[in-house]
Amino acid sequence: MEKAHIHHLYRRASFGIGPERLSGLQELERPLVVAELFKSSRTVEKLTIPTPDIDNHLATMPMDRKSKKFKELVKKSRKKHVVYNRSWINKMTNTQQELRERMTLFWANHFVMRSRNILFSQSFNNTLRTHALGNFKDFVVAIAQEPGMLDYLNNQQNKKGAPNENFARELMELFTLGLGNYSETDIKEAARAFTGWRHDPLGNFKIAKKHHDDGQKSFLGNTGNFSGEEIIQLILNQPACARFIATKVYRHFVNDIVNEEHIEAIAKVFSKDYDISTMMRFIFNSDWFYTSENIGSKIKSPIDLLVGLMRVVPFSWEKPQQLKYIERLLGQVLLEPPNVAGWPEGRSWIDANTMMVRLKLPSVLLKNGEIAFDVKGEFEDSFEAFSKKNNFSRKLAITTKWEVFEAEYGNLSDEELRFYMLGSSIETGTKKFLETLELENKQDFCIQLMSLPEYQLC
Repeated sequence: MEKAHIHHLYRRASFGIGPERLSGLQELERPLVVAELFKSSRTVEKLTIPTPDIDNHLATMPMDRKSKKFKELVKKSRKKHVVYNRSWINKMTNTQQELRERMTLFWANHFVMRSRNILFSQSFNNTLRTHALGNFKDFVVAIAQEPGMLDYLNNQQNKKGAPNENFARELMELFTLGLGNYSETDIKEAARAFTGWRHDPLGNFKIAKKHHDDGQKSFLGNTGNFSGEEIIQLILNQPACARFIATKVYRHFVNDIVNEEHIEAIAKVFSKDYDISTMMRFIFNSDWFYTSENIGSKIKSPIDLLVGLMRVVPFSWEKPQQLKYIERLLGQVLLEPPNVAGWPEGRSWIDANTMMVRLKLPSVLLKNGEIAFDVKGEFEDSFEAFSKKNNFSRKLAITTKWEVFEAEYGNLSDEELRFYMLGSSIETGTKKFLETLELENKQDFCIQLMSLPEYQLC
């Protein structure tokens, strides 16, 4: 398989690839290279952090959300979310299950949920990870029964005689069908099927039978005493479902600009049995995935950018809150989506402020750059606060492991290092700029490459 194509595959299906790994794959044909990605992601390694104090709170917590105990739980949980954020970043950086972690990040911006309870956030994150490459129906059912989702979209308040339509609406609009492929009546009828779907204080799923509507329902042209699982199956029976997911996957993994022929081909494969792995194998083995218009065509998400930096030059955050602040400056804080629609991707990642942060970030993180900030108190969210002069007395508390970079990249030529950082094609102006640089060592050259606009693309 061509070197440039392997590089492209791993920038999209993983978070990048180093020279040693790429060299070991270069003699293989494409199907075998793709198969290696799936083989390494066959197992599921859940991500958990210790939460003994919160576990003890939950065991005796009253249901009154205005109670002192509940407020204490929220406070403790907020701190644990910061720790889990860092742990997730570290897992993406160091994992052997590269494709599974990439898919977990993708699904986190598709099945969007936000919770103040770290146990619910952790459970949801691991459900994404478990089903990321599995059967889509099983995935949707599992998501619908997650305590965080039941809270987030108000299904805890969904009961017979007074259905709450929030979950049913988002299930179809954002998770499975897309606008225009269902009616308001379908929403109302689907909501009835999910009445009584609840969780207990510990997050265990249950169906409260006295609150469940077991009457006849008319949904998407079908009539029956449908359960929530049956509603999900009827949704998957619609051709619009496979096409909606195919489009979402295409825009994330291939190109922001949709190719209708390719979408139809993906949807045809996916609709046969709704196996996510089969769909992704089809995409990664397709010739069109490796065409010039799809290579280097996408803007890296903030998390993709951070994890990519850490995989080249490993560094650790001594203060997790500082990582969260950098994520906020870049426009994507893990576990804190802006709304149920998630983060808009593509060019939405870039504006005047975030571009300045992105270009400065490599030197800040890897070479004690000039941007610093006050670590006391709550962080502000503006670039102005980040860069104001009275913040320059404190630096990011980061430990950098340049020796790992030297072992992997130190013996490469400048041209080879440029390829691994930027890909196979760069602008003529950038080439001329790089030729004028007078740098003392490979580390400085790496930082310069990471500080170029081209590094923002994958």
